[in-house]
Amino acid sequence: MLSDFNREFGSPTPAAGELAIRFETLLARQDVLVVLAELDSAVGFGYLTLRPTPYGDGPLAQLEELYVRPGLRGRGIGSELLRRAVDEVVARGAIEMHINVDEVDKDTRRFYERYGFTNIQPGEDYRMLCYLREL
Repeated sequence: MLSDFNREFGSPTPAAGELAIRFETLLARQDVLVVLAELDSAVGFGYLTLRPTPYGDGPLAQLEELYVRPGLRGRGIGSELLRRAVDEVVARGAIEMHINVDEVDKDTRRFYERYGFTNIQPGEDYRMLCYLREL
């Protein structure tokens, strides 16, 4: 399903077998979790990571991916996945959940805002930039 997600948004993705091996390794970690929605088969997932912070007693949660198969969107599956994701990280002591959303993706922004997420822009007249270096 992660391969489908990446293809839908035009992101490069490793082969499904390679992703499966990576996910198996990730899921063995205490700071990684996945919530899954199933009907007859898997129809959606949320992938989250936790990281420590010196600014609170618990970790920060990052919703890395939330995906529902295109033909099943609009049925509350994403909402249920998000509720379960929040419940899971709260149970693990998280103090905040962060989500990155493309600025132009207004539908996704509205979705998260409905559930109490707030855009925390760094300032009125500038944007925070995210730098990447492949290693």
